[in-house]
Amino acid sequence: MTMTLPKVSRFPESSYLSEEGRRMRDAVRAAAPGLAERAREGELLGALTPETVSVLHEIGVFRITVPVELGGFALGARDTAEVVRELGRVDASAGWTVIVSSAARGALALGDQVKNEVFADIDTWQGPLIFGATVFAPKVGDGRKVEGGWMVKGRWAFGSSCKIAKWGSVGFEYDDPDTGERRRAMGLLTQDQYTIVDDWQVMGLSATSSNSVRADEEVFVPEYRVIHTMDMPARMDALRGKYQGLGFMHSATGTMVATTTAFAALALGMAEGALAAFVEQAKKRPPFNLPYPNMADMASTQVVAGKARAVINTAAAVIERQADEVDRRALAGEDFHPWDEPEITMDLVHQIHACLQVIDGLQLALGSSTVGLANPIQRFVRDVHVLATHGAFRIDPMAEINGRDIFGMEPFPMMAALSSPPPGKMPPHAANGNAPGPVPHPA
Repeated sequence: MTMTLPKVSRFPESSYLSEEGRRMRDAVRAAAPGLAERAREGELLGALTPETVSVLHEIGVFRITVPVELGGFALGARDTAEVVRELGRVDASAGWTVIVSSAARGALALGDQVKNEVFADIDTWQGPLIFGATVFAPKVGDGRKVEGGWMVKGRWAFGSSCKIAKWGSVGFEYDDPDTGERRRAMGLLTQDQYTIVDDWQVMGLSATSSNSVRADEEVFVPEYRVIHTMDMPARMDALRGKYQGLGFMHSATGTMVATTTAFAALALGMAEGALAAFVEQAKKRPPFNLPYPNMADMASTQVVAGKARAVINTAAAVIERQADEVDRRALAGEDFHPWDEPEITMDLVHQIHACLQVIDGLQLALGSSTVGLANPIQRFVRDVHVLATHGAFRIDPMAEINGRDIFGMEPFPMMAALSSPPPGKMPPHAANGNAPGPVPHPA
């Protein structure tokens, strides 16, 4: 089924959209018919099809957050949002995979030896270089210190893109040999050190290959491929300005906001794709019980479409503004404060749920013809619901966090997952699913 491409915006393009970002967005738009055609096959495979991966590789989307010096593009927040939004219009799993490919950025915090190993294949590897699984979750794997490194084992859920990535980053807990305290770290595994579990049997985002991975027997991870999570904020922040490109001018909080903005842009693209499909189908389909030649002639259908466009335009305004602000502050050398992030995230999460309601409404208005698996509208419905159930994007917990701020209450310690909780204790974010920063799986 073909879909009408969205009309060009009536507003001038953002000054923060780079030439490379524009090229990449337009290349995705040109490839959209083929991406849409293969989306169903990807669902059945549980991973993006090889053809889709190859097309995305050629466009360069898996290198959005890779430094220019290492063969990437280091694009800004607006560039990334534009590319992901375009993917969302045809295949949300592809858009999700592009966002989580930013896990490769974490390799830069592990030192030059890891950097050289991971990015040696930047030109030839088709797919994300690294996937992340259960790094900040309440339950991670187990590790113990040995000479030269760590012995690690466990089962790690939600390893988005694990079927097409070359490396895997996983979390583990260990007993500090000096203090006996229970602490956390992240280790980088090679493909032969884990097994992919066939457990990604889900209602939506099926082609993200967000399977669990496991190592039933201990595997050796050399010291240089391990980073202790309490060291991660400083290590990641030290990347700022170290490499070329707007993407490495963002502060740590700015990077978090940019990632959330990308996920909101994905939901926006899905809503736009669903509306385009709705309009096309309504023009062809006669109503069930009213004397109109097609559903597009019905006033009720017109009302649904009109309201949907208004919500989409509103979501676009919020998402684009936040993406531009991330880039503006980066270029101006202005930081986000940690207390800025919850309000911004709430605004973006609200747009995700507004887009969900639009997509649901479009399906209900068009009727039972949308439930066939060949119809893209039902896939938009399923995919956006999985996106909205992610721990970082559930609206009520995020609203509670913001409500506490409005009433002047003590904020929750959102970064507590960077160190292990004391026995019997669980930081508030772990209980409500709000892990800090970009979380690489649709949990």
